[in-house]
Amino acid sequence: MTFDYDLFVIGAGSGGLAASKRAASYGAKVAIAEYDLVGGTCVIRGCVPKKLMVYGSHFPGLFSDASGYGWKVGNVELDWEYFITSIDKEVRRLSQLHISSLEKAGVELIPSRATLVDPHTVEVDGRKVTADKILIAVGGFPVKPDLPGMEYGITSNEIFHLKEQPKHIVILGAGYIGTEFACIMRGLGSEVTQITRGEKILNGFDEDVRIEIEEGMTNHGIRLIKNNVVKTIETVPEGLKLTLSGDDQEPVIADVFLVATGRTPNVDGLGLKNAGVDVVASSIEGPGYPTTSAIAVNEYSQTSQTNIFAVGDVTDRINLTPVAIGEGRAFADSEFGNNRREFSHQTVPTAIFSNPEAATVGWTEAEAREKLGDAVKIFHTRFRPMYHSLTGKQEKTMMKLVVDSNTDKVLGAHMVGENAAEIIQGVAIAVKMGATKKDFDATVGIHPSAAEEFVTMR
Repeated sequence: MTFDYDLFVIGAGSGGLAASKRAASYGAKVAIAEYDLVGGTCVIRGCVPKKLMVYGSHFPGLFSDASGYGWKVGNVELDWEYFITSIDKEVRRLSQLHISSLEKAGVELIPSRATLVDPHTVEVDGRKVTADKILIAVGGFPVKPDLPGMEYGITSNEIFHLKEQPKHIVILGAGYIGTEFACIMRGLGSEVTQITRGEKILNGFDEDVRIEIEEGMTNHGIRLIKNNVVKTIETVPEGLKLTLSGDDQEPVIADVFLVATGRTPNVDGLGLKNAGVDVVASSIEGPGYPTTSAIAVNEYSQTSQTNIFAVGDVTDRINLTPVAIGEGRAFADSEFGNNRREFSHQTVPTAIFSNPEAATVGWTEAEAREKLGDAVKIFHTRFRPMYHSLTGKQEKTMMKLVVDSNTDKVLGAHMVGENAAEIIQGVAIAVKMGATKKDFDATVGIHPSAAEEFVTMR
């Protein structure tokens, strides 16, 4: 059978872009459909604009630190409109770069929504096209619980486009998105209240990481309300009034309410049933959330329909940009490059761009003890960075290694403190290669640096 394309990709986010360009480099005829800005969540409303906001939020602290080194800094003020507009311009510039890279790679971009008609047919831009293989890479989207007044809340999509800086923002959610934006907005000068359903933030991360970040956030003036859920939201003359579940908890009044309680795979309207593509349950725990679905795939990102594949957040495996890129390239290598391979989801490093920043790779202490029991050995250090010797601030850095005493292998590395993501990226190479604690000990540290502590812990 003759097809219009060798590969048709639905979704021009990180995974779809990586897969389409790699497949085209092998000589495949490729088209990619995207109804939004090219670049996906990461470029448009995720990693990139968020990290730019993180950078912006650090300046008040730097101005303050400068005085400890003898610098005199005058009155400072944030031009919110300039800040938000500059971020949006950069996002659009990057989106155009991705469009140019598709053109250079020979990938046809179709600026339209695509829907599956059958296993080899896609309806797009008012016409039907066929493809030998189809890749679904449509990502996910933020969701809000179905509770009274939730229409007054915004999500992480809208926070990048606020016309004015919030005086007081309330954030619902204890995951990395809620935690990061709590720190961003506090750094920018807003009053911040974060509401969490549980006792601690960042469920799933190492316990010491959770404790250190939470302590740092509290020290920076973020108010944490724990063991509560939002029951109702209503408008009042002062802004939004949030009634919480705790019997003794007073209502909270703010001018902006950010709902950051979860994201769900973007499977609706894809026509998955038409093509015989199976899904699996993917639910967000908590009141007001329905059960949702993710596309089921095997280790090669192949769906129940053998010629249809899916990568990235729509599969709800590890929802990180580099993972989507890795999955997309592994798919292209396997199907078009004569190099059948899996993308490893083991030992994937990640970071939380909170204040303090954190990064981690490998097993948490709890995971290691569950599997190895008393064979787990922990190396831990906590100190004030040299940088703050003159600022007078009591900022702390925490580093931790999780080691299997039977083999001396380093199973996990965790850090909370300045430049944690930059440092853990290098450490992740060692952990991925199976380095032992002896290997770490034999490595000469760079002095004076915070990173040297990873090779000096005894």
